[in-house]
Amino acid sequence: MISKSLRNTLAVSLAAVTSLSAATNPEAPYLSLKLEMEHAIAKGNKFLRETQEPEGFWRNKKIPAYTALALTAARRSPNAVDNDAPEVKKGYEWLVAQQHKDGGIYVKGLATYNTATSLTSLVASGQPEHKESILAARRFLINQQQDWDIRGETDNVNDGGIGYGGSYPHSDLSNTHFAVEAIKLSEAYAKDTEKRQPELNWDAAIQFISRTQNLEETNDQPGISNDGSFVYFPGNSKAGTQTEKDGRETLRGYGSMSYAGLLSFIYADLDENDVRVKAVKQWLNDNYTLDENPGLGQQGLFYYYQVMAKALNAAGIDTLTISDGQSVDWRKELAGHLLGLQKPDGSWINENSRWWENEAELTTAYVILALEQIYVSIPHATKK
Repeated sequence: MISKSLRNTLAVSLAAVTSLSAATNPEAPYLSLKLEMEHAIAKGNKFLRETQEPEGFWRNKKIPAYTALALTAARRSPNAVDNDAPEVKKGYEWLVAQQHKDGGIYVKGLATYNTATSLTSLVASGQPEHKESILAARRFLINQQQDWDIRGETDNVNDGGIGYGGSYPHSDLSNTHFAVEAIKLSEAYAKDTEKRQPELNWDAAIQFISRTQNLEETNDQPGISNDGSFVYFPGNSKAGTQTEKDGRETLRGYGSMSYAGLLSFIYADLDENDVRVKAVKQWLNDNYTLDENPGLGQQGLFYYYQVMAKALNAAGIDTLTISDGQSVDWRKELAGHLLGLQKPDGSWINENSRWWENEAELTTAYVILALEQIYVSIPHATKK
């Protein structure tokens, strides 16, 4: 039997070795987790492969975003599914076939959301033959940026933002963040062409995004609080309202939009020391949880997970200091949580049906993308 003193000595020695290993190789604490994520991602992509429709699309042919998200999940995998794989090749053929003369990739309705997710997917393919489709979709999204008055002015509350289009006469942060992401990720294609390409009015975009943030210093709209969180669009929050100490009713911010706001600021190259960036980071630290989408409970929970992973990765954040002062390794916690939610068939699903999250093809793609973001953001040893 090992004595207590020997056990203590071994424990200390093991801790020292582990600490040394982590210091010399930042990946060391994540090696087991990486293997588990690789397995879960592969299993999730297998589920998606088996649920693809014979024509090449996923779930709903009227909503190309399903197909775009599934294809992006396949192409971003640690063991990326090759473009020549039958399901990928057929999927991209179907997706490109949905592109209209105006550059948008949609069937009917939700043109911004469908085009943005499709553009991101085309970029993920890395295929030169998609260049013209990428540039056309990028131009479409840029043309969706709203400008109700004089070009370059932002006196209308919707100016600078991007909405669903069609019968939705306002901008919103969700569509804006999807569009801004796709435009930024496709930037290299716009620079690698002789023909001059249009560009988003980034200053106007920042102005609109700021008008969805609960921050009195930089938001000129009424009815806002001052905690740094984000809402859906100026004057509207899916989380409703809250009563301030002074009796005012203000819009209540929530998790998924707050991560979308942070990500949008990053893509717009807003300085990390800007008060808006600092304020939302503080709110996200204070309201960190994996049990719910803060402010909305189980609604949009898987959307919340994937935008969380994207935003924290883009921000270069390794740990969060939560409300009780503890430091949280968000990669380990989020990955572990998502791995525990995977179904035996490789899928993920939300029992809450809000925003279609009870459809396994959508939520599975969301989670795979979140895991892939975690995977690529794991610190690597610096080569000397």
